[in-house]
Amino acid sequence: MTPLIRPTAALAVCLALALSSLSPTVSAHGSAKPQHGGIVQTASDLTFELVAQGAGVALYVSDHGKPADAAKFSGKLTVLTGSDKADADLKPAGGNKLEAAVKLDKGAKAVATIKLPDGSATTVRFSIK
Repeated sequence: MTPLIRPTAALAVCLALALSSLSPTVSAHGSAKPQHGGIVQTASDLTFELVAQGAGVALYVSDHGKPADAAKFSGKLTVLTGSDKADADLKPAGGNKLEAAVKLDKGAKAVATIKLPDGSATTVRFSIK
């Protein structure tokens, strides 16, 4: 190799390494994008999407990108709006959907305490924008 080729080869290797770091990453827990127009959070290897609907909310549960059976989950949703606090039970509503009769206002904070199928519990926090 001539001296001119060595820097060129080194540059090619550096460029290849830099470009490989730009490749898209794959999430082991499925898509973090909202599937129902809500707010998405991940906890305990599950994805939770909180969606305002009518006079209440829906919480969709996915396990590694696949809908989880909501009949195996239960919990409580607490919504904090300023100094006001509202609690509601999260109840299975078919498919991977849990529902609660509580209103979400802009600026509110919501905390879902979910009992998982294995008997353990997890907490998921949402900020409403």
